Amino acid sequence: FAGYGFNKSHAAAYSLLAYQTAWIKVHYAAEFFAANMTIELDNSDKLKALLFDAKSFGVTIATPDVNSGTYRFEPVSAREVRYGLGAVKGTGQGAIEAIVVARETGGPFTSLFDFCARVDRGRINRRVVESLVKAGAFDALNAARSSLLASVGLALDWADTQAAHADQSGLFDFGTEEAAHGASTQEPAFVAAAEWGIKERLTLEKTALGFYLSGHLFDQSASEVRRFARLKIADLIDSREPLLLAGIVGDLRVVNGQRGRVAIFKLDDGSDFIESVANEDLLNANRELLKDDELVILQGKVQPDRFSGGIRFNVQSVWDLAGARCRFGKYLRVEVNGSVPPVAEVLREFPSRRVETDHGDLPLGLGVRLSLLREGATGEIDLGDAARFYPSEAALARWNAAVTHGRATVVYD
Repeated sequence: FAGYGFNKSHAAAYSLLAYQTAWIKVHYAAEFFAANMTIELDNSDKLKALLFDAKSFGVTIATPDVNSGTYRFEPVSAREVRYGLGAVKGTGQGAIEAIVVARETGGPFTSLFDFCARVDRGRINRRVVESLVKAGAFDALNAARSSLLASVGLALDWADTQAAHADQSGLFDFGTEEAAHGASTQEPAFVAAAEWGIKERLTLEKTALGFYLSGHLFDQSASEVRRFARLKIADLIDSREPLLLAGIVGDLRVVNGQRGRVAIFKLDDGSDFIESVANEDLLNANRELLKDDELVILQGKVQPDRFSGGIRFNVQSVWDLAGARCRFGKYLRVEVNGSVPPVAEVLREFPSRRVETDHGDLPLGLGVRLSLLREGATGEIDLGDAARFYPSEAALARWNAAVTHGRATVVYD
């Protein structure tokens, strides 16, 4: 490159710098990643890339914590980095510095209410506290993020009340703080809220951090999906054969190409991600599936990307999980060890669908087999095509609720 790009002395300096950087990464890995992630505090895309790199390098990035975190990312040990609270969206350096001052002055925070009462209210507001809750920075104090988020307004109001009465005293208080405040210092109960599912928790976490840190949306379906889409994105190689991939859609954008509009997005299964492209016909037919944070199963071909020098996935077919169950599942096995489930009732609630294909109008559904277990004998009864149903999450939940002593599971090859 020095022969045509720039002079050889410049190339030699770059080579030396690359060697020094590689040496630091090997021998001071935590410090290396902490420094690089601090530089990219405001760039969630680069933070995500560094997070992947750190994981592959054996370095753990601890989740945000109001009782230990500072504005910057910091090395905790040779293989662990403490998350920088400055990387939480909607906070800012002033707010994080106020949190650190309050913690160093009065010790670790004991609750959300204690936090709101002790941190300078001139430097934090509701948005800051909500972002920290969504990011998981209060998990060590209370893991119920839904209840914490619902209680932020109450906690800030309670903190304002404590501050307003801090310098007041009554006629018979005799200078004692307990008499002055009475029962007002008692922290109120948290607001009751329904517990979040994995998808809601991680989606809100992504709004605060720019990516999933404590888990991955793919995790909630991974055990089932891997029974038919076994190839991980991290294991992909250039291949001319059609491949089946599964993952979460991210960073989707629609652009005008030479052959019409195309959807370009990242397919991420937690092991890695690959840029994927779907043409206009697929986009129009699957608008409800090709959206950010949606689980999809794709069939297509991996091809070299001449622009990036890597590979990209050209999509040929798209399914959601229910559609993939119809396409790749053999049948639903319903264990009948007690009373017979209300088969007809469930089939009426979740009938099979019909879809237009090149071969005409075809039913889209999954068959049902009742699995019987009796003393000394087992057997299955195939209910036939008349008992096909559409295997959505609600349908599977209904089957499992109807089974007294057993479960309903999709059987794959």
